[in-house]
Amino acid sequence: MEENNKEQEEKRIRKALNKQRSWSEMKAHDSWSVFKIMSELVEGYEKLSKIGPCVAIFGSARTISGHPYYQFTEEIAYMLSKKGFGIITGGGPGIMEAGNKGARLAGGKSVGINIDLPFEQFPNPYIDSDKYIEMDYFFVRKVMFMRYAQGYIVMPGGFGTMDELFEAITLIQTHKLVKFPIVMIGKSYWGGLIDWIKETMLKENFIKEEDLEIFSVVETSEEAVKIIEDFYNKYALKPNF
Repeated sequence: MEENNKEQEEKRIRKALNKQRSWSEMKAHDSWSVFKIMSELVEGYEKLSKIGPCVAIFGSARTISGHPYYQFTEEIAYMLSKKGFGIITGGGPGIMEAGNKGARLAGGKSVGINIDLPFEQFPNPYIDSDKYIEMDYFFVRKVMFMRYAQGYIVMPGGFGTMDELFEAITLIQTHKLVKFPIVMIGKSYWGGLIDWIKETMLKENFIKEEDLEIFSVVETSEEAVKIIEDFYNKYALKPNF
């Protein structure tokens, strides 16, 4: 299996390197890409602007249904939905499925923004049919999350989860977004990363001490929900930019 994957990756690299396009072909391709990007932005704006206050949930697509992380996510989504918050996920399996499932069980708004990938990513069955969006571009999907979520629940995950987590942290750090809550679940999972941020990034003066206040790390569903609820009770609800 591993050898087969390497062969497929080798073919993809060679195909990309050998694909020669004329200048006019490149311009035409880029122009159509712009229209595709615009269409995804318009669809996302039109659907998500009608939903109201939402919380985004991120985490691994590979988390199985019996895992404690899955159960934690379902519980958090359920509790948030019962308090009137919509739930937005990446629309796939694993943690994303758990988030949408919790929202569905609570009778809340369950939003899924799915990316079509060659592996592990497919829409889960707990997304509201009128709140499902499929996209080709990861960066467009992140625009939707940043604009329409006034809070993040970040469960344990891989590179994709890290990408979304640090995107949110960076935009808040640079004042491109308001300081909405970023709540990371699981001190044992995130502890090593937090230690490295403090002992390396902070020590090298690449971040400020106050940047560590952008996010919180908690252990329980109740703690996570309270942080989100306290934020909503304090500030007016509106898109982030």
